[in-house]
Amino acid sequence: MTIDFNQIESRLWAAADQLWANTGLKPAEFSNPVLGLIFLRYAEKKFLEAEAALIEKGLDASEIEKFDYQAEGALYLSDNARFSYLLALAEGQDVGKAVNEAMAAVEQENEELKGVLPRSYAKLPNTVLIELLRLMDSLGEIEGDAFGTIYEYFLGKFAMAEGQKGGVFYTPTSIVKLIVEIIEPFHGKIFDPACGSGGMFVQSAAFVQRRNKRASEELTVFGTEKANDTVKLAKMNLAVHGISGDIREANTYYEDPHKALGRFDFVMANPPFNVSGVDKERVKDDPRFPFGIPTTDNANYLWIQHFYTALNKTGRAGFVMANSAGDARGAELEIRKKLIQSGGVDVIVSVGSNFFYTVTLPCTLWFFDKAKANGQRKDQVLFIDARSIYRQVSRAIRDFLPEQIEFLSNIVRLWRGEAVETGAGSQEMLQQHFPEGAYQDVAGMCKVATRADIEAQGWSLNPGRYVGVADQGEDDFDFVERLETLSQELEELNTAARALEEKIAANVAFLLNG
Repeated sequence: MTIDFNQIESRLWAAADQLWANTGLKPAEFSNPVLGLIFLRYAEKKFLEAEAALIEKGLDASEIEKFDYQAEGALYLSDNARFSYLLALAEGQDVGKAVNEAMAAVEQENEELKGVLPRSYAKLPNTVLIELLRLMDSLGEIEGDAFGTIYEYFLGKFAMAEGQKGGVFYTPTSIVKLIVEIIEPFHGKIFDPACGSGGMFVQSAAFVQRRNKRASEELTVFGTEKANDTVKLAKMNLAVHGISGDIREANTYYEDPHKALGRFDFVMANPPFNVSGVDKERVKDDPRFPFGIPTTDNANYLWIQHFYTALNKTGRAGFVMANSAGDARGAELEIRKKLIQSGGVDVIVSVGSNFFYTVTLPCTLWFFDKAKANGQRKDQVLFIDARSIYRQVSRAIRDFLPEQIEFLSNIVRLWRGEAVETGAGSQEMLQQHFPEGAYQDVAGMCKVATRADIEAQGWSLNPGRYVGVADQGEDDFDFVERLETLSQELEELNTAARALEEKIAANVAFLLNG
């Protein structure tokens, strides 16, 4: 049973109510016990699916060994490590102790999870745990990165309400799917140096599985994350999805635990935007940043260079970036110019506002393709303006429908000369905009710009400068859409103004205080 976002939210709210009213946990700590129980529930689902598949292949249930489950991409679970066992415990039993023992049993059978799973359930009252188990049992199926979605919910609703800095955001599944469909990670090594809960890896595995191949045989994933709790979250996420990988705790600005230079077939990431305070002395000689260190106090172009240099000679990258990076001036412009001149900048996609759960700002998706630098398209960049393409999920949240993801990916496929895909229902949109079955510029939607075009625009990578507006008659003017676009632009400007205001205030305070 698949349930929608509103249902998930109402059940998570109910879980939070239980923790708020009946425990001593701080709101920022709410996610851990909930995520642990969801992990057990998903692990058992995968375990039972693997068992059914093995029986269908002719094995008797009593003959199935631990490695058989692992070969099917599932964790091996002893009887007392299963969610259903915990759910069936009598009310008089110590549920907290039983959940802790379940976590220990999972770790004992699965080496990659040692020290990762939460073990603090004995602190929670029996009644609260029983209610949480009941709520998690009714959660149904959450598509995509369930762990990221739920963790973001707790961060957004509670941690920020407590006045903590909400600087960690998780990438919406539909945006990750679009990135995956454009870089097409069929086989190889994938790197995410800001991996969060590992959602990029989960969708890459799903991409491979949709093509009837095993992700564990086709992909190896490598991630870096600064926060220890989030590293554990990513390891849980990979384990429950049967993905093999190496997730390290490190500060990517100063550390390179995976020796990333030129190593990876694919890079995917959603790095924190507009980070200030990086120590430039520590990074000035780092070969991961060959195009220069930005003179502005903003790390966006450190991330961008890191993604580029981590690719091998045929590698592809797709990542989320602040809109402001496409038009940044000064030293950042010079770095961007060198990247464009390398021929590796492939596609730039504008995404509208309200896709992220905890922030409303629009964003841009950047794509690199090192192989393109040696081909016929080396002097071209494809710009796509997808701001008018979305589904309104709720008043505050938007996403892409599967057919919209497929359509946007097909624009790229047409440009690359690849076969389009129509299994998700994009045929009608393709016929409307590309009736000849070949790529063409479409006003307001997509435009192939040459390097000369981009130079004439001051080396801007803002799709709005190239794509233009759709050809509408005077009577067809869509006031609401235009107002919405202007509102998004105003929001971006207000955000930039607030950031500048804070920086000026900090500098003034520094000067006054000596």
